[in-house]
Amino acid sequence: MKTSRLRPGILAALAVLVLDQASKVWLLFVFDIGHRGAVEVTPFFDLVLAWNVGISFGWFQNDSQFAQIALMIIKAVAVVVLAIWMARSRTLIATIALGMIIGGAIGNAIDRFAYGAVVDFALFHVQIGGKPFNWYVFNLADVAIVAGVAALLYDSFLGVPAAKAP
Repeated sequence: MKTSRLRPGILAALAVLVLDQASKVWLLFVFDIGHRGAVEVTPFFDLVLAWNVGISFGWFQNDSQFAQIALMIIKAVAVVVLAIWMARSRTLIATIALGMIIGGAIGNAIDRFAYGAVVDFALFHVQIGGKPFNWYVFNLADVAIVAGVAALLYDSFLGVPAAKAP
């Protein structure tokens, strides 16, 4: 594959990585979310600080050094596999989607390396009948990963069909 076909995916990965890390650095060191506590932005959205030592949606919470190293290794292998997939991608949507997933994975890996956990900060919630319902706390890298997966699903089910072999 020519580099020009990879460019959109690489740019998507870099954009996600920069936006993700900039938002986390700003929230941690400029806004100082750690000392402010939860900040209500709207009636259904708060900024909070959550250190996620697990994987997606806080599953498999374990802050041991072995678990953190294992997660870093798994993430590194996943990024390599996704990069190979991106290099072989045949559609612009898939290339950008894979770039978004790669950028998000690298952004969260940087957190794990720098802080020992992923920095999550966005919390959507609703109150129904006096009972609060909260979504998982997440970050921009997580948004990019979910959007990338959604775009891959769209591309695989509704995108341009692959050319048939003669």
